Amino acid sequence: MKKEDCFYLGKIVTKYSFKGELLIKLDTDEPELYTNLDAMFIDVRNSLIPFFVESSQLHKSDLLRVQFEDVNSEGDADALIKSDVYLPLEFLPKLEGNKFYFHEVIGFNMEDINYGKVGTIVGINDSTAQALFEVENNGNEILIPMNDEFIVKVDRKTKTIIVNTPDGLIDLYI
Repeated sequence: MKKEDCFYLGKIVTKYSFKGELLIKLDTDEPELYTNLDAMFIDVRNSLIPFFVESSQLHKSDLLRVQFEDVNSEGDADALIKSDVYLPLEFLPKLEGNKFYFHEVIGFNMEDINYGKVGTIVGINDSTAQALFEVENNGNEILIPMNDEFIVKVDRKTKTIIVNTPDGLIDLYI
């Protein structure tokens, strides 16, 4: 399994017990969706290794308490602390309407109601206070704030996001 075929579920933050149980800090708004998994992929030295789940339950809302098969001691658990946890993309719940996953819209075209075709979404920058669409337009990078008020429609069939940006925003980049 490759990382590009997976999504980031969370990070193993600490041990829970001396029997090898671990706590995973989940990166999701719906942690309850991930309580009955059979397996997870853990990034061990830049390789995704499958670990089979013996038992799991939510612990303090966004933590998942997990007992993996063959992780039966504190030493086994210590080796996994601070490791990232992944699941295959097909485990993501389907989103509809104007909701989308960042990876899902890479390659979509962007059109503005007033400006017309803006370009192709080549990335999402979520390292700033507000996430930004990175749109490529004839060699120029255009940054469009990922603001619900700007997003008019996400059309998955035509792979297009239609936005209504403030006057002059796109012109700043061209």
